[in-house]
Amino acid sequence: MEDVKETINVQGARVHNLKNIDVEIPRGSLTVITGLSGSGKSSLAFDTIFAEGQRRYIETFSAYARNFLGGMERPDVDKITGLSPVISIEQKTTNKNPRSTVGTTTEIYDYLRLLFARAGTAYSYLSGEKMVKYTEEQILDLIHRDYKGRRIYILAPLVRTRKGHYKELFEQIRKKGYLYVRVDGDVKEIVHGMKLDRYKNHDIEVVIDKTVVTEKEEKRLKQSVATAMQQGDGLLMILDAQTESVRHYSKRLMCPVTGLSYREPAPHNFSFNSPQGACPRCKGLGYVNLIDVDKVIPDRSLSIYEGAVAPLGKYKNVMIFWQIEALLEKYEATLKTPVSELPEDAINEILYGADERLKIKSSLIHASSDYFVTYEGIVKYIQMMQEKDASATAQKWAEQFAKTDVCPECKGARLNKEALHFCIHDKNIYQLSTMDISELYDWLMHVEEHLESKQRIIAAEILKEIRTRLKFLLDVGLDYLSLNRSSVSLSGGESQRIRLATQIGSQLVNVLYILDEPSIGLHQRDNIRLINSLKELRDLGNSVIVVEHDEDMMLAADYVVDMGPKAGRLGGEVVFAGTPEEMLKTSTLTSQYLNGKMKIEVPAERRKGNGKSLWLRGARGNNLKGVDVEFPLGKLICVTGVSGSGKSTLINDTLQPILSQHFYRSLQEPLPYDAIEGLEYIDKVVNVDQSPLGRTPRSNPATYTGVFSDIRNLFVGLPEAKIRGYKPGRFSFNVSGGRCEACGGNGYKTIEMNFLPDVFVPCEVCHGKRYNRETLEVRYKGKSIADVLDMTINRAVEFFENVPQILNKIKVLQEVGLGYIKLGQPSTTLSGGESQRVKLATELSKRDTGKTVYILDEPTTGLHFEDIRVLMTVLNKLVDKGNTVIVIEHNLDVIKMADYIIDMGPEGGRGGGQLLSCGTPEEVAKSDKGYTPRFIKEELENQ
Repeated sequence: MEDVKETINVQGARVHNLKNIDVEIPRGSLTVITGLSGSGKSSLAFDTIFAEGQRRYIETFSAYARNFLGGMERPDVDKITGLSPVISIEQKTTNKNPRSTVGTTTEIYDYLRLLFARAGTAYSYLSGEKMVKYTEEQILDLIHRDYKGRRIYILAPLVRTRKGHYKELFEQIRKKGYLYVRVDGDVKEIVHGMKLDRYKNHDIEVVIDKTVVTEKEEKRLKQSVATAMQQGDGLLMILDAQTESVRHYSKRLMCPVTGLSYREPAPHNFSFNSPQGACPRCKGLGYVNLIDVDKVIPDRSLSIYEGAVAPLGKYKNVMIFWQIEALLEKYEATLKTPVSELPEDAINEILYGADERLKIKSSLIHASSDYFVTYEGIVKYIQMMQEKDASATAQKWAEQFAKTDVCPECKGARLNKEALHFCIHDKNIYQLSTMDISELYDWLMHVEEHLESKQRIIAAEILKEIRTRLKFLLDVGLDYLSLNRSSVSLSGGESQRIRLATQIGSQLVNVLYILDEPSIGLHQRDNIRLINSLKELRDLGNSVIVVEHDEDMMLAADYVVDMGPKAGRLGGEVVFAGTPEEMLKTSTLTSQYLNGKMKIEVPAERRKGNGKSLWLRGARGNNLKGVDVEFPLGKLICVTGVSGSGKSTLINDTLQPILSQHFYRSLQEPLPYDAIEGLEYIDKVVNVDQSPLGRTPRSNPATYTGVFSDIRNLFVGLPEAKIRGYKPGRFSFNVSGGRCEACGGNGYKTIEMNFLPDVFVPCEVCHGKRYNRETLEVRYKGKSIADVLDMTINRAVEFFENVPQILNKIKVLQEVGLGYIKLGQPSTTLSGGESQRVKLATELSKRDTGKTVYILDEPTTGLHFEDIRVLMTVLNKLVDKGNTVIVIEHNLDVIKMADYIIDMGPEGGRGGGQLLSCGTPEEVAKSDKGYTPRFIKEELENQ
């Protein structure tokens, strides 16, 4: 029994490619599962151990509760013992909601909202004065002090700068017995049927009482003040009859100068996801969609007749041109006048509409008399096309004239004016959200000494909670993020580390945590902090399993499980399980790289390039400090630097959109920069990212790379298919004809089990083959189309060795190290790294011109040392043909092979965004700026 408690024991695991394996993992330890990509690491960690742990947890719920959760499939394993409750921290769980930020994900922002609602000081957004708040007794004292012996009017405000005739309001006041109102500063008697100009803004106060402030009238004054407070919803005004000056008093927060009042602050008033707190213009998003005038009128030297207004095109004999012609008449211009010669007012009216009705000549519309119309402008028309109920084509058409811009009202702060005028020690909630986490932590450590004693008592507990949570984020190396950073913009590794920090903060014990490559996107400098965080999680009394390829992580682990020996069909076995020290003495593929028997060699000489360069000047997006960066062409360029130093901003958000706009008229706007030079030396850009190939299981490597069309054409050309008159569609499982109609070409049927998990059963008609019997009777070398889709890439390369058209495309998949995946494997089952390599292979199989720029963001994600070696061979082939490859990377094996390094830094966030050094790895290693050089130096010395 003791043995069960000490280890997690997996027996007979057969999920995916696992070969009926048994494995023991010590509890209460930090265990790393490693091995080649596709060797079965994730199948063991996530699809077996985590899936079974989660299933057992859900089994403890009532059948009713399980109904809402959706059930869990039982993994294909004989037995698992010693399992604790399991928490998985994967990379794919990034929130794509634009309203989600680092602050909301970690719940730190919720505590900040509470802090501002309970301990914030309010200031007027009109006068900047500190807001005041009185009780009725205080108000009476102030009236006695300020108006003793004077004649006053006690007023209750009812309407504040709003349009309307207010006939019904006056009638209501009259029925309550009041005789006078003050309208727009003048006291008037209320008469029956009284009303105002409905198109003007009005201020209306009811006169509650006219009295002299004396001791004798104390009781009357007290009663009138109470009534005024009631009628004015907590607000009252005192009008001095002699001087006609007015003062405001309020039970609520109020500006003593202007009388502006705020609602009683509550946490939701500081939330950009609540209507009470969000900016009314952008609804709490921080940005708005605006029509870009430069896109509507791209060339002002043309006339409207020649097509200056892009959405309208050249002149046609239609109403809108007649309207514009009529509009231009009053400016003594015609449709043939160049736009540059039109007055600015005329252009504004063309864009935004005219106030007066326009006269269209009867001759134009073949009518007996002139015709008057209202012209609403081009912009209004484009905006109508953006509405939800417009067709997809119309929306796409309108999109080309739009741009996303920072909200002009809140300047990106997402909150309304009221929320932004509550401060704690001169900072509002938005200013705190924009600070780097390290800066915010320092500020919060010293804020208490600046608070008043009452504020200090209220804030103490909340501040303690915020500091604790921020400390965990600092511990996992996220000091460069800010709380208002959108979750969408986080990398997989960053979002995983945020969730890790939250878990450390939860202080749970006896839990099994499973993490998927948490070191992704982390610089060597920060690796040690991450490892310490995982050890901290372990030392609390938890078991931690990490699927990882990082050398530091493996050597720091208590226990290592090495999967292999190869990938796919040739993997799925445990080749080693034991301590890192024991592992170094064995000769598995992983240990040979760890103990130095195998290594990725540094090239004998660095490429000279083609002598031409691409220059990006004055890049200043996000945290970039106006940097000028040279990209020498014909080289393998590596962009390095600590997390948050500005690498992705420079490449993915600035350079790549500039090139995509230039070559493909992409709609993505680059971040601000001054100039780009050298575009004439390249002819296309290829961005190879890690997003999924497709969203449905129907998408697979064969369809993505386009090789499936060639395979279908091969089958169409077979004698059997010709006799039967089959066309390519016959061999597609996405259209009816050749596919199995019983399952719609899916190969399986989904059976809904109400409160039990959905069960996927192979289709009883085609038995998972996806095609009908007639289609499967057509065979090439004895194999049907379904057999071909079920082949691994390695097997397919042998099978199609005599069909060059197909062989060339699948050979490249094999070269990028994907020989183990199947041609028809659903793309939803591929990891981010695998998807990226399928895309890379697709690009490689295309004919290149030797002038292409390839951009890759951390291509080593999910790759073993051996896979990295294979990948680098492929990238080097591309560069040898004259192309330029730009890689954002932290992996030293890739960095040491680069011809040119661009090192960003020195820190993350605000402390980054500078170009520290550039040149060959040997040159950068000599630099004393930043953290990367010393790691490159060590790596080169170990060769």
